[in-house]
Amino acid sequence: MKQALLILPILGLGLLLAPARVFAHHAFAAEYDAKQFITLKGSLTGVDWINPHAWLHVDVKDQSGKVVSWAIEFGSPNALLRRGLRKTDFPAGTEVVIDGYRAKNGTSTLNGRSVKLPDGRNLFTGGSAPDEQPQP
Repeated sequence: MKQALLILPILGLGLLLAPARVFAHHAFAAEYDAKQFITLKGSLTGVDWINPHAWLHVDVKDQSGKVVSWAIEFGSPNALLRRGLRKTDFPAGTEVVIDGYRAKNGTSTLNGRSVKLPDGRNLFTGGSAPDEQPQP
């Protein structure tokens, strides 16, 4: 009986605190600039198929020819799977074209909106980008 009396308050506290995790998740506007929509073309160097967001790592040549390593945030692996993307679609060395929104802090980080694969597929990446259309 004492165990049941202890379990109820613990469950209640857990239910009260569960939404806090949802609110702690970052918003698009906190990290990315909706006015900095860019397109990257480069070679995949790696993929992190992890929650809460999958990440692609791409080497891109800048205007001077220097190779810059970019990290592209995608949606969750589950969201990507529902859109037809698989981790196996991203082997190292694959040339990809990625559209997305640049990080506000100036790092080589992008919130991916779509990825075009060499086989011609152009897929939505399930990111947290705003609903507005990008400004070319």
